[in-house]
Amino acid sequence: MLFHSTRGKDTNKTFEDVLMQGLASDGGLFMPNEWPKVDLKVLKESESFIDVAKHIVPLYTKSSFRDDEVIRLLDQTWHNFESEELIEIYDIDKDLSVLELFHGPTAAFKDFGLQLAASFFNMTLQKQNKTAIVFGATSGDTGSAAIDACKEFDLIKSFILIPEGNMSDIQRKQMTTVNKKNVFPILANGTFDDCQDIVKKGFKERSFLRDGQYLLAVNSINWVRIIGQICYYFYSSLKINKFSQPLNFSVPTGNFGNVFACYAASRMGMPLSKIIVAVNSNDILNRFFRNNDYSKKSVNETISPSMDISVASNFERLVYDFYLDRDSKTCSNLYNQFPIKNIQISENLWKKSKDLFLSYSVDDESTFDCMKFYKKNHGYIMDPHTAVAADAVQKLNNEIINKTIMLATAHPAKFPNALESSGISLDKIPYSLKKVLSKKEKAYELDTKDNSIFNFIKENN
Repeated sequence: MLFHSTRGKDTNKTFEDVLMQGLASDGGLFMPNEWPKVDLKVLKESESFIDVAKHIVPLYTKSSFRDDEVIRLLDQTWHNFESEELIEIYDIDKDLSVLELFHGPTAAFKDFGLQLAASFFNMTLQKQNKTAIVFGATSGDTGSAAIDACKEFDLIKSFILIPEGNMSDIQRKQMTTVNKKNVFPILANGTFDDCQDIVKKGFKERSFLRDGQYLLAVNSINWVRIIGQICYYFYSSLKINKFSQPLNFSVPTGNFGNVFACYAASRMGMPLSKIIVAVNSNDILNRFFRNNDYSKKSVNETISPSMDISVASNFERLVYDFYLDRDSKTCSNLYNQFPIKNIQISENLWKKSKDLFLSYSVDDESTFDCMKFYKKNHGYIMDPHTAVAADAVQKLNNEIINKTIMLATAHPAKFPNALESSGISLDKIPYSLKKVLSKKEKAYELDTKDNSIFNFIKENN
C-alpha cells in the first residue's frame, strides 16, 4: 500500500512517509492508492476494539512495517482508558444509540487517533535514531490528546499553541498541568486562526529544527489519525448488528476528519446507510451539502468550540475521492484558488451527495434544548458537541431509514459552563479530568505577532 497527494504531485509515498510528513509537499492531503477491502466474515470473529484494529491497521502499513511489528504495537497503543472496552454503546431506544468515544485519558475521541499516531511516531524515531517536534494549535481537544499521547516518548517534544477564546478551564488545564520536560503548552496572544497561521508558517520555514529532526503534524490531516478512527466505525457496526444491516452515523464535526473516517470505512466494506454531517453555526459543510456552496466565512464562537472552524481541512479528501473520482488536476485547481474563489462542484456530481450524506446546522439555543431534552426524557447527559449530532438526528428524522448511531465525542464534564446553563449537574466526573482541577498550571505566554514562538521553540529544542 502506497499513498499519494490529492493534488497529484506527491506520489508513491510509504506509510512511514505519510506518517512523518503529515501534509503533502504540494499542499494536498495524502490518500491511499486504493481502498483495501475488509473481510467482514473474518472480522465478525473479533471480540474487542483492539482485535478490530489488528484487522484494519496492517492493511495500510505494509510498505513500512511487518504485520507482526504492527500487531505488537497495537497491543500497547491504547492506554489509560477508564472503560475496559475502550468504547461504550448506550442505547436510547431500538432505533438510536450513542457511541461513547470519550473514555480515554483526555475524555475525547481524539485519543484513538493520536495514541495510534504517537506509537508509530516513536517506533519510527527509534528505528531511525532521530527526534521530533510536535507543533500544533488547538481549539480544545486536539492539543490535550496530542500532549497526552506523546508525553511518555522522550524522542518527541510537544509545543502546543493555546489561543484566546472560549475553551473551557478543564480543556486548558489538561495541557497546562502536565509536568513533563518534553511538554511546552504556549498561551498564545491571538485567535485560533492566528495560531493556525503560525503553525503553517512553522511547517513552511522549519527554522527551529535541528538537522535531521522531524516536524510532526498531529491534527487530522495526518492519515494515521484517520486510520485510528476508521477502526471504531467497524467496531461499532460489529457490536450493534455484526454488519447485518447498514447503519446511519450522526457525526458532530468541524474539520471533517471524523466524517471522512466513516466514509473511508464504507469504502473498505462497512455497510453504511447515511452519514449525518452535524455542524454548529459555523456551517460551511452544511452550506455545501445543501446548496453546493463551500465558501469561507468568519468564525462564530459557540458552546461547541471544537467545531468552531471556517474551513474543514479533511473535506478535500472527500472532494477528491467521492465527487471528482480521484481527478487530482481538478482538485488542485479548486483548492489552489480557494478561499478567494468558492468551491462549487458541477451540478451532476454534487447531486451524488444525497446518496450518502445528510447535513444540518445547529445553533446554540437548539444545542441547549437538546441537552435538556435527553436529560429529561432519557436520563442521558451529553456534551454540546454530541448534542449537535443528536439535534441533527431529531430534525432529520423523517429522512432517516435504519438504526442511527450518534457519536459522543467528548465527556460532558469537559464543558461545565454549558451544563450549568442547561440546568444539568453531573454525579460523576472522570478521574482523569478531576485530577487536573487541583494541579498547578505551567504555561508560557507568547505573542503570535512576532517571532517569539519560533525563538522559544529553538531555545527549548
